[in-house]
Amino acid sequence: MQILNTQTVDVLVIGAGPAGMAAAIAAREAGVSNLLVLEREADMGGILRQCIHNGFGLHRFKEELTGPEYAQRDIDRVRELGIEVRCGTTVLSIDECRFVTAISKEKGLQLFQAGAIVLAMGCRERPNGSLGTPGTRCAGVFSAGTAQKYVNLEGYMPGKRVVILGSGDVGLIMARRMTLQGAKVLACVELMPYSSGLNRNIVQCLQDYDIPLYLSHTVTYIRGRERLEGVTVSQVDECRNPIPGTEKEFDCDTLLLSVGLIPENELTQQANVEISPLTQGAVVDDTLQTNQPGIFACGNVLHVHDLVDFVSAESLKAGKAAAEYAMGQRWSGKFVHVKDGDGVRGVVPQKIRIPESGMAAQGVQLMFRPAGVYENATLRIMDGEKEIHKAKKRILTPGEMAEVTLKSDILNALSGADLTVRIDP
Repeated sequence: MQILNTQTVDVLVIGAGPAGMAAAIAAREAGVSNLLVLEREADMGGILRQCIHNGFGLHRFKEELTGPEYAQRDIDRVRELGIEVRCGTTVLSIDECRFVTAISKEKGLQLFQAGAIVLAMGCRERPNGSLGTPGTRCAGVFSAGTAQKYVNLEGYMPGKRVVILGSGDVGLIMARRMTLQGAKVLACVELMPYSSGLNRNIVQCLQDYDIPLYLSHTVTYIRGRERLEGVTVSQVDECRNPIPGTEKEFDCDTLLLSVGLIPENELTQQANVEISPLTQGAVVDDTLQTNQPGIFACGNVLHVHDLVDFVSAESLKAGKAAAEYAMGQRWSGKFVHVKDGDGVRGVVPQKIRIPESGMAAQGVQLMFRPAGVYENATLRIMDGEKEIHKAKKRILTPGEMAEVTLKSDILNALSGADLTVRIDP
């Protein structure tokens, strides 16, 4: 019987997409030499490898890049710093003591004891099975990301006549991509009365190609036995129930689903990390540490972002904090909790450390999604009953992440009561 040795690692990063690479870079630059990244795919880069469109990097690099170009910047930096990345390695389990089990074809079963762990597993698409749409399970129904992989990485066209359900960014981008590849995109159908994608994608991917967007509509029937033959689209009421008599028939061979992203948190739950029911990611403090000491979360496994630039910025913070934890820095102070108020959904972080006497506070960035569309609204942050921040916002939509930074002078004056972020119309 072979006895497996447990490898001790100061910082272990799970995932080598944009979040994992940024966290690893920050940990190395913070002074961690015993650092390891585990990635289940064959290559680094994550979802960016199939995102061949431009629009990445404007915030971080101050220039417009494609997804692969953006990823290559971090890949080059990882290699320059000599960070060990084991691709083709699947993490099977982690626990609250930061003990990790992984497996790969090359090394077989591997055991690790980590000083700190950064969870950077990203997110996945919500599948057709979660929608409960009536009809057959015929060929031709794809998630938008799967279709993107087929077209951009493998050179296959999913179909020629396309309907897209959901107006998430991947679906919008695939509407343009399928059009450019010669397919006819008949419609983009959105259940909500507003789009869940970035406004620039609505303009550049739908309006520029005369693709109609049906708001407050959904697919109510799928036709076809072996292959998709068509779909029925109906208008929905305020309770999102189909309205009889509003049906529209589309003859199509392809239905792309862009109906939401779900953080990949199965490993997170194994470690008994507290999960937010709103973000479906971990509950974290302003260092991105979870309720389990030494376990940090960042990127789309924490909460789904709009822009990879924001994923990287957040993950750099998580990697630095994980390095500090692994090198012995601990927090013993108190926290204030950050809560969602009216019009706000899924504030991250959910806890902020209160500086101890004599310690200078660092600015904290709060990120959230508006619960609806607001024009000329007021964003307020309340410390108990006291208003500590107020900002006028011209437009707030669920499709774009909102953020506000609490500066050090505000943090130093916190009362210790819960903070509430709210939007007043």
